[in-house]
Amino acid sequence: MPRRRPALRAITLATFTLCAGAALAADDDDKPATAASQLPNIYLDVRTNYVTVPAGTLAIGFGNFNALPALSSLSSLSGQGVALELPLTVDVNEHLSVFGGVTASTTKTDATPWTSFDVASWNVGFQADLYEQNGGSIPGATLLSTLTRSAVSGPFATTSFVNTLEFDYALNEDETKGFLAGVQLTNVLVDSGLASIKPAVIGYVGAYYQWPNNWKLTGRAGVQSFGGANISALAPFLPAGRSLVSLASFTEPVLRADIDRMDDNDNRLFGVTATVYWTPKPAFQFILRTPLYLVRN
Repeated sequence: MPRRRPALRAITLATFTLCAGAALAADDDDKPATAASQLPNIYLDVRTNYVTVPAGTLAIGFGNFNALPALSSLSSLSGQGVALELPLTVDVNEHLSVFGGVTASTTKTDATPWTSFDVASWNVGFQADLYEQNGGSIPGATLLSTLTRSAVSGPFATTSFVNTLEFDYALNEDETKGFLAGVQLTNVLVDSGLASIKPAVIGYVGAYYQWPNNWKLTGRAGVQSFGGANISALAPFLPAGRSLVSLASFTEPVLRADIDRMDDNDNRLFGVTATVYWTPKPAFQFILRTPLYLVRN
């Protein structure tokens, strides 16, 4: 029972913060229109993840699979996972956002029940516009960088670094339609030294369209190249009934679709992401994004 206390404290804190944010938002709606706030956007970018993972697959790839413990997802059995991410995000200005928060998750395999819902990791990161198109012929460039640290200790503790560089070429002045291209690099380091996980690299292209009612559809298609993993030395540390397997390298396709509801200032109000990635068997991820704004401009 004591091992659940960190999760309970995190959930209680998150619930209190969400309620406070909702109350602040309600108060703002009741006030007459005034000059724009000088404060940056501040919000909890609440993300609810559901992932299915085939046997012998690491939960890393095109998306925030770091919401689930990486090593425990590499099993000789297929599994599922549910994670709740709560990064507090601050839009410092129109070109830079910083964030940090915790993730709680639960997982199961075909032979084991759902684990307790506990804090699995914490993360910090930033998103920065490196270059803006502004109607020119050179695409804009954005860098998204995230560091994730697992909350567990011992041989299964990991630190991951995910860096995504994306180029955006808008086809109109309002930037409501255009093309995308990018590359994502994921590195996972194991504290114990008993395992090695080689980098995963994804190259992709895509396109987006935003309707006048501010609904936005984005699609991406690419190829993931994973160097493989060797964690056989961790076998003695596994609980009874569990076995890990070494994962061979592969190069397989990845597909992702995003549907977002934006406001007139391009703040996300709601979002759904669906991703399928082959390992070479297909794995699936579904993300529901419901940001709760404490301050919104």
